Order: sequence, then C-alpha cells, then structure tokens
Amino acid sequence: MARIRTINDFKTAREEKRPISMVTCYDFAYARLIEQTEIDTILVGDSLGNVVAGYSTTVPVTLDQMIYHAEIVRRGAPSMFVIADLPFMSYHVSVGDTMRNCGRIMKETGANAVKLEGGRDFAKTVESITKASIPVVGHLGLTPQSVHKLGGFSVQGREEDKRRIMIEDAKMLEDAGAFCLVLEMVPEALAREITESLSIPTIGIGAGRFTSGQVLVINDLLGMDERFKPKFLKKYANLADTVKTALTSYHDDVVGGRFPAEEHTFK
Repeated sequence: MARIRTINDFKTAREEKRPISMVTCYDFAYARLIEQTEIDTILVGDSLGNVVAGYSTTVPVTLDQMIYHAEIVRRGAPSMFVIADLPFMSYHVSVGDTMRNCGRIMKETGANAVKLEGGRDFAKTVESITKASIPVVGHLGLTPQSVHKLGGFSVQGREEDKRRIMIEDAKMLEDAGAFCLVLEMVPEALAREITESLSIPTIGIGAGRFTSGQVLVINDLLGMDERFKPKFLKKYANLADTVKTALTSYHDDVVGGRFPAEEHTFK
C-alpha cells in the first residue's frame, strides 16, 4: 500500500493490518523533510505549546496559533495527509463555535482532518463535525488539555472503572463518525482491547505494541530535548549534541577569524 492520502487509506491500512506511521510536526522545515520519507501522515499537535512555545501545558495554545502552524506544515508537505489539533476551548462552548473553528482550520490551512480530545462528552461534537464533512480523529487516555482535571501527566485506564469507561468511549467516538483514534499513555493490554474492538485504526503514543500505528513528536524522536525522557519515547538521533557542537564551532570560527573565509565572500 502506498502512503496514506485519504481517510479511506486509514481504513485500508487497518483492514490489511499494515502499521501506520504518524509524526507530530509544527513547521515548514521539518514538514519538507518528512514528505521526502515514507512516513504516512503528519499531526500538527497543540503540543506545540510545550515544544515550540515552552508552556508547561497545552492549555494556552490558541486557534490562531494552530492555524498558523498547520498552514506552514501544509506548505512544507503539500501532498501529505495532515491532521490539525483543535486547541483547548475551541470545541467546548457550542456547536456553532465548533463549526466556525473547524471551518477556519480546514479553509485556512489546507488540513485534511481535525483532532479533538475526550470521550462520551464530545461524541455529539464529533457527530456534528463529521456531518459537516470534516473528518475527525478522536483522542483518549492521557488528554493533555485536561491535565488539571486529571491531576498531572500519568498513565490512564489502570483502574477497572476507568478501563471500562475508556472502552465505551472509544466505541462512542467510532459510532459518532471518528475515522481514527489516538490512544495516549494507556496500558498496553487496554490499548489492544480497544484496538480489537473497533473497526477504525488506533494510533498509539505510550500505548504499547498492539495499536494500528504509532505517533511521536519529531523533536522528541530526533533527541532535541535532552531533558525529555518519557518511558514511551525512543530517540532515533541525538541532535541536541549535534546542534550544540555546530554552534560552538561557528562561534569559535567567528571569534578566531576563520569565518567568513575567502570562499564565503563576494567579489
């Protein structure tokens, strides 16, 4: 199967049991590089609040910020399937507000779909968005916009009652029209049970080996932040050291009069 282009390709990948690769990205430069690989799809996450803006949570991220980042990601990866997060309070107030906000994202960014967090409380919202012909990805488990309600960033669904609720919520989101579901920081056995109970694919982050696909933030998998070491993260590079070494070499060359050299000057 070729790279994912439409929501139908998500379904096909699920049916064929072909794992889906998703990367979270926020800018043109990384999006352009991702498009030159075989990565299936890009998520423009509101985690930009943490990764790009330096907030401690995603709560401060605005709709305009999401639109800005999704639009430049689309410009960097014009042929890829791009999903944009709906930020905190952009889909919580009313159906009318939600439709306007989703419409802005789709029209102003060129994204292919939106993603929102939450279970049964947002099933009607998912249904309304999909009826407006906007594809929706759901998100269960650790839902970062609800970090204050959850009491911190921790694994969700270990208790039997919460496990049962999450399984029910996953089915409600599928029935409401979600074409895909992100599962974040949930026990592997629960993620497997949810995946096997649905006909739509699941994308895991800290959800074990048995989801339909995986997602990581590009800055994390490239090792851009030495301090960020969650259990679920595999670092495929250590660019923090590479960048610091390059910057130190540049500084030394400037101070030592070695840059610019003759080959860097115009006649």
